[in-house]
Amino acid sequence: MARVWTTIGLLILSNIFMTFAWYGHLKDLKDRPWLGAAFFVFRSKLMGN
Repeated sequence: MARVWTTIGLLILSNIFMTFAWYGHLKDLKDRPWLGAAFFVFRSKLMGN
């Protein structure tokens, strides 16, 4: 049961970290138009799986 709570805790921490990382990089998105293309490629590959 401890393994389940450890997994849940790590997923929550990872989600919080990735949320801050994602919104942190969006502040500079206007200067980097290639990120939009990279995101499109990432989403298309994700949908393919």
